[in-house]
Amino acid sequence: MSTSESLDSPLIKVPFEALRRATRERKYVLDDIEQVVQRLKQLQADTGSAAEQASSISNLADELVAYKTKLDVINKQELEDLHRCKARLTHTHTIGLPQRDAALQHCRHRLPVLLVDHLLRSGQYLSAHQLASQTSILQLVDLHLFEGAQAIVQALHQRNCKPALAWCHEHQARLRKLKSKLEFRLCLQEFIELVRCGSLGQAIGYARAHLAPWASSYLPELQHAVCTLAFRADTTCQRYQQLFADAQWLLLKEAFLAELYRLNSLPPESQLNVHMQAGLSALKPAASHPVATSIEDPLHSKVYQQLAEGLASSKQIHSKLVCPVTRKLMNEHNPPVVLPNGSMFSEKAVHDLVNKDGDFTCPSSGYICNVKDVRRAYVS
Repeated sequence: MSTSESLDSPLIKVPFEALRRATRERKYVLDDIEQVVQRLKQLQADTGSAAEQASSISNLADELVAYKTKLDVINKQELEDLHRCKARLTHTHTIGLPQRDAALQHCRHRLPVLLVDHLLRSGQYLSAHQLASQTSILQLVDLHLFEGAQAIVQALHQRNCKPALAWCHEHQARLRKLKSKLEFRLCLQEFIELVRCGSLGQAIGYARAHLAPWASSYLPELQHAVCTLAFRADTTCQRYQQLFADAQWLLLKEAFLAELYRLNSLPPESQLNVHMQAGLSALKPAASHPVATSIEDPLHSKVYQQLAEGLASSKQIHSKLVCPVTRKLMNEHNPPVVLPNGSMFSEKAVHDLVNKDGDFTCPSSGYICNVKDVRRAYVS
């Protein structure tokens, strides 16, 4: 798999995995319907009264109606996922793999998807929806996943765990399979909030009902939290003070989003960040970056230098010089030349821009010199 294909794989994987889950849920519903049909057949051999049989048939009919409603929801979900799969496969086939002479155009086709994904992860849902609508990529982005999670994130900002706990209950089987501890952390936070407001009796009852079942898996963390019954919210002990800190809610939001990404086969980090870090790392020299660099270099900007800080350096051994005027490679057939002020251009650019008096004007600084003062540069 090429680098481009591996970076774009979530584009196809997300709706495909959703389609597979919907198909599995359909199978479970059909299995339940088969059991209802078997119970209907057993009623034929039942020797009970007609009233009892009629009541049983009515109950089974209600179950079948409920199952039909579930199948209708699954059908709608499958159809939406199929449309997404088709649209994304068509998009991937249309843009193809990046070509040497058309890499910029290829990136421009992919950029809106990366931007919308980054906006969604940053919580800018309205901006993400507007951008997706304007660029006609609604089928290529996962707005439906993030819009459903928006209410939960807002509730966590308002210190309310109820919507997040309801989400955990809805996806309980899959979260258990992933060995997620999100539900435990949410229950723990609700316990802490009861202790914060002084409702110690309610806190103890809540711990017995909702935290005790987790003791076999997270006993040390549970014991640590229960000690807040003695230390309270105004404690100066740092070990327990951090449990009452406002930062716990931010950590809960990040934990919820991380589980949302895992549950829906989304990458844990914005792909825009991945691409930007790869680009900055490729441009970052092995040596410390000089203060004064060419304005053509993205790392000329202080902002980009800060973003590149901590990233791996480029492993290029040989440098390549590109003329800032012609945008062509400077080599033995088109050698670099240096003006008296230190600016460097290709020999072809100087000959193309020299006037009839033999003067050359530097395009970047406006410096004027005679072509006779230009000197050939040799790169070792």
